[in-house]
Amino acid sequence: MPENNKTASFILGLAIFLGLLALGYLLGDAAIRFKEYERTVTVKGLSEREVDADIVIWPIQFTAASNDLAGLYSALDASTSRIRGFLEANGFTGDEITVAAPTITDKSAQQYGNNKPEFRYAAVQAVTVYSNNIATARAVMTKLSTLGKQGIVLTGGNHRSQTEYLFTRLNAVKPGMIEEATRQARVVAEKFAADSQSTLGKIKRASQGQFSIAARDKNNPHIKKVRVVSTVEYYLSD
Repeated sequence: MPENNKTASFILGLAIFLGLLALGYLLGDAAIRFKEYERTVTVKGLSEREVDADIVIWPIQFTAASNDLAGLYSALDASTSRIRGFLEANGFTGDEITVAAPTITDKSAQQYGNNKPEFRYAAVQAVTVYSNNIATARAVMTKLSTLGKQGIVLTGGNHRSQTEYLFTRLNAVKPGMIEEATRQARVVAEKFAADSQSTLGKIKRASQGQFSIAARDKNNPHIKKVRVVSTVEYYLSD
């Protein structure tokens, strides 16, 4: 009976030993495989497109001066009426035209010394076009001398008088650009994998960069360049 117990204990011990040995091998193999699975490469993909702006914000800024405040406002109203008529005659609707409140300066209140200004009051006002008809706006801009010939003093050169071109259809191009950027990233990753004698696996993580919209160049602000960079991390295996 004792002999049988020794044999059973030996067999049990051997079984436990072999089980632990097998478990250690499996865990070690799994750790190696897991470590191999965690090999990654991070790449970037770029997508750029040129698009036409779809909104123009065009302020037409002008000035007037007078020694009589009431006369100054009358002059502003007359100039505003001429500008509005000019714009409507060239294809813009009343809904596309807005008139800002004038900025009035009393130069006598700013007078220093004995230098008396020629006109006591000076005003700056703007009539703004907000339209999706870019081609018409750009064509009419070349005809502004017509207003100057009517005695309207046009001004420019400051941020308030700068024309803006906007691109508002980003959601229409966004999916295709993200797809292109991701595809470009994969091309780079596949080249890296081939050079390192590895196999490219699935995506571990990906992040979409911020979309940027800027004028293509200073001479063509109505043509926009849309740009996005995607960052993608891929698994690698031998």
